[in-house]
Amino acid sequence: MTEDAPRRRRRSATLITGCVLVGAIAVMAVVSWFWLPYSLDDTSGGRLSPPGLPHLLGTDKLGRDLLSQVMIGARIALESGLGAVAIGGALGLAVGLAAGFANRWLDDTFTAFLDVLIAFPTLLLAMLVVAARSASLGSAVVAIGLAMTAIVARLTRILVKRVLAEDYITAARTSGTSWIRIIGGHVLPNIWPTLVVNLALQFGLAVLAEASLSFLGLGAPPPNASWGRMLEEAQATVSTAPYAAIAPGVLLVALVVGVNLIADGIRDTLDPTRRRTS
Repeated sequence: MTEDAPRRRRRSATLITGCVLVGAIAVMAVVSWFWLPYSLDDTSGGRLSPPGLPHLLGTDKLGRDLLSQVMIGARIALESGLGAVAIGGALGLAVGLAAGFANRWLDDTFTAFLDVLIAFPTLLLAMLVVAARSASLGSAVVAIGLAMTAIVARLTRILVKRVLAEDYITAARTSGTSWIRIIGGHVLPNIWPTLVVNLALQFGLAVLAEASLSFLGLGAPPPNASWGRMLEEAQATVSTAPYAAIAPGVLLVALVVGVNLIADGIRDTLDPTRRRTS
């Protein structure tokens, strides 16, 4: 049945809104590579100056420009999200494919291992990684990526098992088609739409996880201005200078909501038969 016009408009609006939110933050992050209103160690703005000229978002308790900090925070958020998704996606896909094609004993072993990893708290894993390395953005990204690996791997395993149960896979195996050709020609084309949507959702969760780690002091160290670190520093003055917490908080929510809207739009695009309730 042809999709009706209201559903098409709703799907387009969802995707466009998500792209606008994420795109605006991405532009801010790219600009931060080439230009910042003030240096991150510039404390000449005065302590807790309200928004206005010359500091559009005001200054923090040390006199640093908040606009410069949120621009750097946008860069850190995108770097952490993309890095964690790259690590978790690559490792998760490899482990999931191995589990999907493994015999029953190995499959049960993989499944038990993945269940343990999923139950392992991300923050505790981050602490272990930081203890082995140091408190840095790289350590946070590695920890989040490893935690994400189990989720992606379990989903991949389920999808692979579902595809391998199809009759055309049995026919391909009977005809002597190699496993490499089955994976490239049948398995991956059938599982990638669901994986793409899941990875988009994992991106938003990775951004939140990085902010949480930075809030606890396990993320990028100063003078890096992660949104999580900005929120932690602003909590002492939130009653007298709430604008120091509003800017990073609003941008963090906007990025996560934008990514979720994009994932929702992609899901609708890749599955046009999906029915949405009003």
